[in-house]
Amino acid sequence: MRAAASGIVAAIASTVALALALAFAAPAAALEVGDTVRLPAVQLLDGRTVPPEHWAGKPLVVQIWASWCPFCALQNPRLQKLYDSTRGTPLQVLTISIDKDQKDAVGYLRQRGYTFPAAMDTPALRAAIGPRKGLPELYVIDARGKVIQKEVGEMLEEEVAALAKYARP
Repeated sequence: MRAAASGIVAAIASTVALALALAFAAPAAALEVGDTVRLPAVQLLDGRTVPPEHWAGKPLVVQIWASWCPFCALQNPRLQKLYDSTRGTPLQVLTISIDKDQKDAVGYLRQRGYTFPAAMDTPALRAAIGPRKGLPELYVIDARGKVIQKEVGEMLEEEVAALAKYARP
């Protein structure tokens, strides 16, 4: 009986150790061009939840930013123009704030009049996209979920405007 109990304790300890190792393992590699990604459900800052199926079959621009990032402050107006000019097309836009406090992100968007969809970074999004390499960080994901463009750092106005080419079917 005692041997069985110690075997159970050892099995539980082993399971807990494995769970902790997985929880604290190094993050997956950052997405690169050619990788395939499936985004999780995303809770937008306006309260809406967007299911993973929403992005399926549509090209998607994903930008990671922060309210305190000076390069994001230069690129976000360009992204807003892209969002406005491609409304009603298949191209979707999702931005992800890495601010620590949601109030900072919401205030930043409100103060500048940005209307592009925005969410806070989450463990599920970090697991899907991987570690950040810089800010802003932008990915273009095609309708099949394949990364077809990746940009780390500020993009010039004409570079962001050129992303509209992905709005064409």
